Amino acid sequence: MAEVLNLLMRWLHIASAVALIGGILFARLVMTPAMQSLAPESRKDLGNRAAAAFRPLVYAGIAGLILSGVYNIVSNPGHSARYHMLLGIKLLLAAHVFAVAILIVKPDNPRRTRMMTGTLISGLIIILIAAYLRRIF
Repeated sequence: MAEVLNLLMRWLHIASAVALIGGILFARLVMTPAMQSLAPESRKDLGNRAAAAFRPLVYAGIAGLILSGVYNIVSNPGHSARYHMLLGIKLLLAAHVFAVAILIVKPDNPRRTRMMTGTLISGLIIILIAAYLRRIF
């Protein structure tokens, strides 16, 4: 039974990260450039509607990552100091992604594109650190 729970938590962690970072990646690299051909008012309206549609996924992704992340940390003790240092950096970057993702989906955010760029960079660095942590585990 413990093995099934470990598998489910790992899946939840990966699926939540994919939904959160993947959604931001799509919005920043595909949707934002496509919206540039629209009139400013239409662009603002579409951006607000897309943000409203993405909002529940942001909250669910954050909740999934926190729940599965806490489970993973508690259920796998005894790592090296280097592991904990990189995990701390990863958690700080995750806090940045969570906070800015919540701000990105607020209506009428004039800095949404810039914020998505920074969040996307942080998210991709998190994935890189996670891959390295998995290797040294």
